[in-house]
Amino acid sequence: MIRHALVLSVLAAPAAAQQVLPCDNAPAESIAEPWEANTASYAEGQVRIAVLDMVEPAGGALKLLVISPPRDEVGYRQCRVIQSDRGIGFYDLDFAKRRASYDPQKGLTLTMPAQHYLPGNPEAGWFQLSLSINQQTGDITVQDQP
Repeated sequence: MIRHALVLSVLAAPAAAQQVLPCDNAPAESIAEPWEANTASYAEGQVRIAVLDMVEPAGGALKLLVISPPRDEVGYRQCRVIQSDRGIGFYDLDFAKRRASYDPQKGLTLTMPAQHYLPGNPEAGWFQLSLSINQQTGDITVQDQP
């Protein structure tokens, strides 16, 4: 990943929880390249995830796009973006190390290493990002674990 030199010092505080937001500002051109390495589908293609590279802010440019059921009256799936509780994205997402599991009660659970930028210590800030996607209700819950 390309890193920029300018990083806001506001990013120093550790994160408590992540945010699940509508896809209002998630343009398709933000899907990180190469698409083959930064997108995946589950549940026979009903659930799709992709890493978004928003370029700025440099210390939190990556977000996770989730497209999943339920479908609306026209047939579109819901679209959500996962970002940090700081109102920005993540410093890094190790998408290649993601794992998936399914529990009929919770739905599809995806986990992957994620990182928040910590000034003065670029190797720190890693945690396990875990999101559960319930295709029946549309609920997406996100947790982070050290």
